[in-house]
This record gives sequence, structure tokens and C-alpha cells, in this order.
Amino acid sequence: MTLMLSQYRNHTGVMVWLLLTLGISYGQAAEGEAYGPVKVEVVGENGQYQLLRGGQPYVVKGVGANISNFAILKAMGGNSIRTWNIDMAQAKLDAAHQQGITVSLCLPVVAERYGFDYQDEVLLVAQRQLIQAAVERYRNHPALLSWFLGNELNYAHTNPVMWDEVNYLSRLVHKLDPNHPTTTTIADLNVAMINTLRERAPDLDFLSFQVYGSLALLPDFATGILADTPFMITEWGPLGHWEVSETSWGAPIEQNSSEKAGHFHKQYRKLIAPHLGPGLGSYAFLWGQKQERTPTWYSMFTESGESTETMDVLQHAFTGSWPKNRAPVVKSLLLNAKNAHQNVTLNPAVTYTARVSVKDPDDDDLSYYWSIKPESDTTAEGGDNEAIIHDIPGLIENPYTRQIIMLTPAISGTYRLFVQIYDGEGHAAYANVPFRVSAE
Repeated sequence: MTLMLSQYRNHTGVMVWLLLTLGISYGQAAEGEAYGPVKVEVVGENGQYQLLRGGQPYVVKGVGANISNFAILKAMGGNSIRTWNIDMAQAKLDAAHQQGITVSLCLPVVAERYGFDYQDEVLLVAQRQLIQAAVERYRNHPALLSWFLGNELNYAHTNPVMWDEVNYLSRLVHKLDPNHPTTTTIADLNVAMINTLRERAPDLDFLSFQVYGSLALLPDFATGILADTPFMITEWGPLGHWEVSETSWGAPIEQNSSEKAGHFHKQYRKLIAPHLGPGLGSYAFLWGQKQERTPTWYSMFTESGESTETMDVLQHAFTGSWPKNRAPVVKSLLLNAKNAHQNVTLNPAVTYTARVSVKDPDDDDLSYYWSIKPESDTTAEGGDNEAIIHDIPGLIENPYTRQIIMLTPAISGTYRLFVQIYDGEGHAAYANVPFRVSAE
């Protein structure tokens, strides 16, 4: 976000800013109102909780989605998506409903780190008006599952009165819509944060947590402080770029697509599935593609739309069975006979060899594409938007073979070599290795 709320101190200005940055649209009532809402509630006690949707038990087998190919999600056993805003909410709700998929909509509660002052009454009133309008617009859509009051509001926050406002907003939403539960999503598992929410936002129907490597803490939390609290894991996925090993020059080392798939499989089987008593389900990240340190780090799809091995694992988690045709499996990627953990340092304007080892479970014919990009230098945090990093052209002699000869950039610096492998059946694998070019 490039605009600060402090620039706008009148009601109209605040409304315009929020409309532009949070993607709220107004107009006719939601088409879904013709169908009527499906009531969703959290029930249970003594550490055993569940969602009831239309009176029937409903365990969320979901994904955080920024694309709408929900027929694929339905076919692999998924039943829900979550959003981070209400941009194109009507289209997402309608598309999900066509496939029998539910949607947890994230309402535009602005985090402090974007300049929102939770003691500024003008801003609070404007935000409440926007949230009321959104709830009134979408509350009767049959695909709606729950309301998320903001996303990771605890990230870099300083003023605890924010949670008082979250509780106020939860009461407001419940008054406007008695048919759908409320929550707010919290980055990481933290005892103090859980206690703060219990004290200052008791109106929330359940708590939600967004955890990556720290998902390993869930068993202790589920049997400890959360033992009598309904909760959901609303983001989980590969090891985060802040949680992995780095090269000697500070480049995070990304898991390849098969390492991530193995990580997903273990996380779901050992950490999520056993705790679906107080846990109401989960949303894996990310059903789609985005640039976040790399274009592949959190993406279940490639930029051209192929699915990856992580989705095979999720289908097994959701249904107990593997897809008929599976994604290629990466064994290794070597540049100048070294892997990413060996601090690959190369001379400028010199040719080197790189090779990927990969196997296809179905013996499909494989094709390849290699590219070189500058290393990301972004300082964005919390999943904020990052600019796409473009390939450096002309450095790879033939980028369509399993083994390549590449020319290093003439300018010293840090770079990353990427390879994607396609099976011709709509699936892909990938790997990358960071490297440094130095004349010393």
C-alpha cells in the first residue's frame, strides 16, 4: 500500500482510501440472496468442538485461494476457500457455490502497520460503515461459511485497544448476520496473544492461527492453552522464507516442489488431522501463484497454471487416495556440481553446467524450462505485495533440456537459477538454487 490514512482526515477521504486499497465494491444486493443463507455455527464443549453447516458436521478441508478454478479443488476433495479481502467477492462466492465449495470472507479490518490509528474515531466509524456494507451485501449468500475480521492484525501491532474494536466489530457482524461465525486470524502461536484475545475479544466464535514451521507447536497448544477453545488453522504451508537456512550472503534456501510436498504430507498427517476436536479444519496456502521472495515459494500452481506435487498430497490428505496421474518428483538440482546449501559462488561472464535430477511416477515424457533472475531484495513483510522479478535473457544456451550450459552475468551480485519440469498432463515440478557472482 502506498497511501497512508494520515493523508485523509475527513469521512469522504477515509472512505475513498479504504475503497481503493481494500477492494470494496457497492451495487446491487448479492445474487446469492435469492437462495438464502445456510446457517453455520460452532458447537461443542470440553475440548470437543465442530462446525455445523445446515445442521450437519463440517470439517474445513480448505485452501487460501487467489484464483477461482474451484472445480479442481472439488475434484481433489477440498470443500472451502478463504480470502484476504472482499475484492471480487461476489464472483468468488458464485463460482464456489457452483462447485459446492464454501467461502470464508476476510472483512477489511485494517492493521495498525498500514497507519490505522485505533483511537481515531473518524477512522473507526468509516471502517465500521464499510464492514456493515460488506456484511449486508454478502450475508445471505449460500456459499458463505464465516467472517474473518482482518488478517494477522497482531503483526507489528502496538496498541491493545485494537482488540476492543475487533470485539465491537464481531458484535456488529453478529447483529447483522446471526447465521455465520466470526474470527480473526493471528500470525503464529503465542500464549500472550491468545490470552489477550480471550480477554478483549470474547465475542469471537473461534480463534484462527497462521503458522508455517511453528505448526510443530500445535500439539502442545492444542492439549494446553487451546484445549477448551475452538480454533482453526487458516494458513499453513511450506517452511516460510524467514524459517529456512540461508547462504553465507543471506539468500533463503527454498525447498524444491517435492520437499514441500513431503512437508505438507507430514504436517497434515501429524499436526493437523490429530487435532480436529477443538480444531475446526484448516486452509492450506496458496491455491494460486504469487511472487513472495520467489514466484514458487508458496504457490501450488506455476505461472502458466500447472499444478504441483503439493496438490497431490492435499488430495491424499482430503480423500485418502492419490490422483491417477501425479506430478514429477525432483531429486536434486546442482549448479557447478554444488547444491543450494553449498554457497555456490561463480566467476562473472563464465560458463557453467547445471543439471536437475527428476523422475515422473507415471513415466510421462518430461520437458524443461530454465531461467535466471536477480535475487529478491524486497523488504516486504507479512505477505504484502512484491514486484515480479523478470528473467535475465540470453544467459542459457538451451533452456529446454535437463542439463544446461549457462553464462553467468558479467556484473557481480546475487542471483537465482530456476528450473521447471512439465509432464504434459497439467502438472509441474520445480527447484532453484541461489548463487553469487564475484570476481574475487
